[in-house]
Amino acid sequence: MDAADFARACGYTGDSPALLEAFEAIRRNGIAQARLDHFRRKAVIDELRPSELLFLAAIGPALSAHEAVEDAIRFIAGWRNMPRWRQERRLPDLARARQQLLIARFFRRYGHGLWASQAA
Repeated sequence: MDAADFARACGYTGDSPALLEAFEAIRRNGIAQARLDHFRRKAVIDELRPSELLFLAAIGPALSAHEAVEDAIRFIAGWRNMPRWRQERRLPDLARARQQLLIARFFRRYGHGLWASQAA
């Protein structure tokens, strides 16, 4: 996908070279940022793989992955309904809830197979 295609996909219909260059820079930086975020998430998952106890400590106070997913979804939904000033105060809690949701979803899907193969 070149700069013009990306710009059109974003809704830009003009042909300004400066704006097309800006869209290309946004696309390149977005891809680089997505890769960095992926590697960060993978590093967190890789740290928790060796033991189910590490995973349970990471999602605490929830007792299972299913419960952790429900808690995180409930918090994120509640955060969206908060006034703006309260949202800004609770940004660290939102980041933790999103990370907990990611971890819980991964281990809810793959955890049993990982830890069963390690135990065998």
